[in-house]
Amino acid sequence: MKTELKEVSPTQREIHIEIEPEAIKTVYNKVSQKYAKAATVPGFRKGFAPLDVIRLRYKEDIQNEVLRELLPEKVQQAIEEHGLQPLAEPNLHFDDFENLKLNGSQPLGLHIHVEVMPEIPTPDYKGLEATRRVRPLPEGEMDRIIDQRRQNGATLMPVEGRKSEAGDTLIVDLEGIFADEPEIDPIKADDLEITLGDEGIEQSFTENLVGLEADEEKEFTVSYPADFSSPMLAGKTISYKAKVKSVGKVELPELDDEWAQSLDEGYESLGDLKERLGKDLETVSNSDADAALRTELINKLIEAHDFEIPNTLIEAQARNLLNNFAQDMQQRGVDLNKVDKEFIQMAYNQMRPQAERDVRGAMLLEKIAELENVDVTGEDVAKEIEMMANYYGVEVEQIKQSIAQQQGGETNIANNLRTRKAVEAIVTHAKISEGEWIDPSQAQAEAETVEEEKPKAKAKKAKAEKTETESTEVEEKPKKKSAKKDN
Repeated sequence: MKTELKEVSPTQREIHIEIEPEAIKTVYNKVSQKYAKAATVPGFRKGFAPLDVIRLRYKEDIQNEVLRELLPEKVQQAIEEHGLQPLAEPNLHFDDFENLKLNGSQPLGLHIHVEVMPEIPTPDYKGLEATRRVRPLPEGEMDRIIDQRRQNGATLMPVEGRKSEAGDTLIVDLEGIFADEPEIDPIKADDLEITLGDEGIEQSFTENLVGLEADEEKEFTVSYPADFSSPMLAGKTISYKAKVKSVGKVELPELDDEWAQSLDEGYESLGDLKERLGKDLETVSNSDADAALRTELINKLIEAHDFEIPNTLIEAQARNLLNNFAQDMQQRGVDLNKVDKEFIQMAYNQMRPQAERDVRGAMLLEKIAELENVDVTGEDVAKEIEMMANYYGVEVEQIKQSIAQQQGGETNIANNLRTRKAVEAIVTHAKISEGEWIDPSQAQAEAETVEEEKPKAKAKKAKAEKTETESTEVEEKPKKKSAKKDN
């Protein structure tokens, strides 16, 4: 067998293959004999029909089987001969398919296209510049968290001698029927807790449930806007029947040392709680700043290195992103069977650029791990599993069992640790400065404004250059005219 390797691109290789007639003939005779023994041909006993008759009668079937038996071995042999490691199944093309003969009378010519990993350039990852910005504690953030803790410890006290009013909490049994689609199963919820006037409660509920007492019923209709947060209710009109089981008032615990001590978290006083909470919030802000710093450095690394990415890897990552998007939609109540295929294709196309960035970043980080001689030991993996167990509040063995059931298992953990160490190497070699906090949404808006102004600035510059050119031409013309007059 003769083979010739051609480099089509950094990620594409083409191998031209010529299979000698002798090899084809051996397989052709073997397959022909197989058909001759099993074939039933009119006028002949089973297995006794002449071989030429068999080959003529089952020509196409024999040809297909010869290819199925011959090609995989020869293609694999050619790939191994040139030391290639394909990322996907090779694409095969015959040189002259119309005149294909597989009886051993002539060689078989074909070529295959193989996608491979490119030679990744040595990343220039040392000396990257980035600014670390710590988000200050928002005004009222600590009070909001403490208030939430008090809400968790609140008690619902029944009210007597009056009807429900804004601020009260009602316990109701609720049933809702889709007014325009009665065939849909009704909405049912027992012992539903509704705080009248709360931001998370639809205004119509507050308006209709004010002025009621325990054991009273109320029927009302709610028309939800098309952009309502719940896809199941968006744009729908629901006829509700609510039965009030109780009317109560939420009473919060007193904000004092006694309440802080009652939390059973070791707080000695309210002041101690605030001090430790402040430290926790500061730790979170620093962790967020470190994460943002790493993201900035990785983004700069990706933008500074442009090389061809295998399409197979991009498509695989795009499918992963699409699957995550689909799962998120499903959790929000969207019926995926009703999602338009064109929308899915559009979402996939929009995810391809991000998928390419993800793959490029992963390839660069792996190269850095090699340059930094990053090593992940079994002890490293064991510590990571222990940390996971502590985070989720479960036994180590439970985490191990869960990992064992996942594809990749501990190998995935080792790969993640290797990537993490590569990122830390980038941070170690980076030039990092401390800067004032910039709100991400504000920074994004400013960046978009700059991008919008670029075309205007270019147009203004071009207009100025054109005006300057025209002005120069006007100045030159009188000079020529004057010179002609002097002659």
